[in-house]
Amino acid sequence: MALNLGIIGLPNSGKTTLFNAITGSNAQTAGYTGGEQPNVAVVKVPDSRLDVLAEMFHPRKVTPADVQFTDVAGMGGAAKDEAKKEPISRQTLGFISTVDALVLVVRAFRNPAVPLPEGTEGVDALRDAESMMLELAFSDLGIMERRLERLVSEIPKMKGTEREMREREQEALGRIRPILEEGKHIRDMGLSEDEEKAIRNFGFLTAKPVLLVANLGEENLEQAAEIEAKLGQAWDGASTQVIAIPAQLEMEVAQLSPEDALEFRDSLGMKQSRLGEVVSKSYSLLGLISFLTAGEDEVRAWTIRRGTQAQRAAGTIHSDLERGFIRAEVVHYDDLVAAGGLVEAKRRGLLRSEGKTYVVKDGDVINVLFTQTKANQPT
Repeated sequence: MALNLGIIGLPNSGKTTLFNAITGSNAQTAGYTGGEQPNVAVVKVPDSRLDVLAEMFHPRKVTPADVQFTDVAGMGGAAKDEAKKEPISRQTLGFISTVDALVLVVRAFRNPAVPLPEGTEGVDALRDAESMMLELAFSDLGIMERRLERLVSEIPKMKGTEREMREREQEALGRIRPILEEGKHIRDMGLSEDEEKAIRNFGFLTAKPVLLVANLGEENLEQAAEIEAKLGQAWDGASTQVIAIPAQLEMEVAQLSPEDALEFRDSLGMKQSRLGEVVSKSYSLLGLISFLTAGEDEVRAWTIRRGTQAQRAAGTIHSDLERGFIRAEVVHYDDLVAAGGLVEAKRRGLLRSEGKTYVVKDGDVINVLFTQTKANQPT
């Protein structure tokens, strides 16, 4: 499964700058207003384990996991006017309703040349975060109210299973509605599996995990931990995490050679880039892990949800492997590296044979043994 992250924020928060820094793109960062197509780019997830395995197996190719970033136009702020009937435009909703998680960028830098959103005074990352979180809740509430109105008129005309499904949906939405009216979020409610299933197709924004990114400036790099702590007190939790990144500086560094980039970082006292944490923290929020396959043909990372059993994980590679699954040969990456190769790992008893219900761990290196079935035999 490929991870899809939606980058959102108020105008001039620096979200497109962050997009450029992460993806190496050159998307326009000024004058990006509502109604425009989003900036979209797919990047490879950095994983040093693949480099080590490539040295060990000498494969024909190395394939990291993919992450897609979707950067939409700035929300709220100057985009608000009397003609705007919804907190977030339907076009923007169409772009981000299907993403797996939201990367919410808030401005923590001071630059007189970059105007603040209309109606705001001074730079206040916490205020902007609260404003955006409320917009997400109000947007979901609007969608929910329209759906509840339809259900009220549709349910009396239905019978049997279809009516039961709509009634369960109505019940779930009815429980969620007062939470949204208070400006709170669906993701923190602890919905049951049936309730999650009932609302899955709506793409509610407040049901998605959020990575809150404080966009620092050169003038406050040393305040990163302090800013993270302040935002974390309000938002850090199981479904929301916080990180502070100087997006403009990271974008500039990304355009330099490795030698020049190192010198530039040293001159500013910047440590190693934290851009990779945008992906790693998103993986954590979504409960995702990576298992690995390694051989002469390819070394590759595969993304699955934490708790996935071996047979289902095999289906991530190919549906035939899931259907004809016999067993999985498993050795953890750390054990494989310590042994120096598969032969020694097997001699030490580190290479195990696991069945269908084995729960795959992050960093497992797996070889799936399967049988040809009627469903996957060539015709």
